[in-house]
Amino acid sequence: MRSAALPQVQIDYGAAREIKKRVSEQMLAEYKAGRALSGAASEQRARALINEAVTVWADAAQADRPVSRQGEQALATVVFDMLFRAGRLQRYLDDTAVENIFINGHDEVHLDYGDGRVVRADPVADSDEELRELVRDLARTSGQGERTFSTGSPLLALRLADGSRLQAMTEVTGERTYVTIRRHRVQHADLTEMARLGAVSAALQDFLAASVRAERNMMIVGEQNSGKTSLLRALLKEIPAEERFGTLETEFELWAHKNGYHRQVVPMEARESNGERVDGRAAGEITLLELMQRALRMSLTRIVVGEVRGPEITAMMQALTNGRGGNLCTMHASSPHVVFDRIAELYLLAQGNFSEQLAYRQIANGLHLVVFLSVDRSAGRTRRYVSHVWEITGVGEGGRPAYNELFGPARDEARAVPRTPPSPALAQRLEESGFDMSLFRQVGAWRSAVGA
Repeated sequence: MRSAALPQVQIDYGAAREIKKRVSEQMLAEYKAGRALSGAASEQRARALINEAVTVWADAAQADRPVSRQGEQALATVVFDMLFRAGRLQRYLDDTAVENIFINGHDEVHLDYGDGRVVRADPVADSDEELRELVRDLARTSGQGERTFSTGSPLLALRLADGSRLQAMTEVTGERTYVTIRRHRVQHADLTEMARLGAVSAALQDFLAASVRAERNMMIVGEQNSGKTSLLRALLKEIPAEERFGTLETEFELWAHKNGYHRQVVPMEARESNGERVDGRAAGEITLLELMQRALRMSLTRIVVGEVRGPEITAMMQALTNGRGGNLCTMHASSPHVVFDRIAELYLLAQGNFSEQLAYRQIANGLHLVVFLSVDRSAGRTRRYVSHVWEITGVGEGGRPAYNELFGPARDEARAVPRTPPSPALAQRLEESGFDMSLFRQVGAWRSAVGA
């Protein structure tokens, strides 16, 4: 494991913190004097104050250590990032090749590039207390309500300005603070782009697009960081632009309401508690289950859940059986063969009168397709691809859902290739939605399916 390239100039982070404090005080004074600016104008004013303060600091430092023009610019950039962005963390967020950022205490930072390389990088703070303050700053400027990070609230989930997902822990992790940031490098891909990346073949691309148009209920499943959200975003672009549907997420990651294509999206985001409790309930908290219950009354044609991982599974499955179809969601599972038991497990965790048998029955009655994503991290690179697509065909042996493997791996191909034609009912809906059923005659073929 090698270190990431160091900055071209040495930055005095102590000076950066002092200049940040000074500029903050100046802007606060201007605010109190009625000269406050907002938006881009505020940032422009801050840049002017920062440049002025950096020049003064550099002139004072010249006697002991001359500061180059490049050094002044680098220091000004860090101060601006501390005020308006993610501080010393920002340079890693700006690197589009970085897929994940792992911070194991302030001075142990690792960058995961998604191609098999995990690189040790420079610290993002000078102490764990400074790291915690950085996380608090990000929480305050996130626009996601009152989210605290302290001894009383040692766990924090957050969406950053660029859409990245941050998870932080302190106090429960010994003496160090741990932060994990998951990037979304494939934010705007459609199914054509997913095919170009090798996640799906052309045949599977056409099948998935037709399944969305045919209003089939679909669950995207896979292990963590397998590309479920990226595929779900691509599938959403197959929903007609004028159709009214809702998205439910713990943190916005789908961005259907901001993709420039859909015009009738109702975006809903869960909200964490502010740390207080009122009448035994976490104050300010809004759960996915509560959002789901409200969404069912919003006259939506479809409901899309970014990730099902708790009691909201019961409301989701009810939506699958009660609506007209076309609902989409993702869920964690280690293999396609544990999907049904994973759903049943979430049912049992929801308590109430829910049972394994009820879960199986609702899967059989409401879920049409399971799409499973796999990850291959061999040969020094990471490949994400759909490996299985199952059609749920009803109740099978022992009351468990029965399924038909439409796409699956072949002897010399791990990615999903045509295996078995769909049931007559599904085939009819697919053909009505423009799918060419002759593609299923290319059983076991990936290259011919993509025309390569």
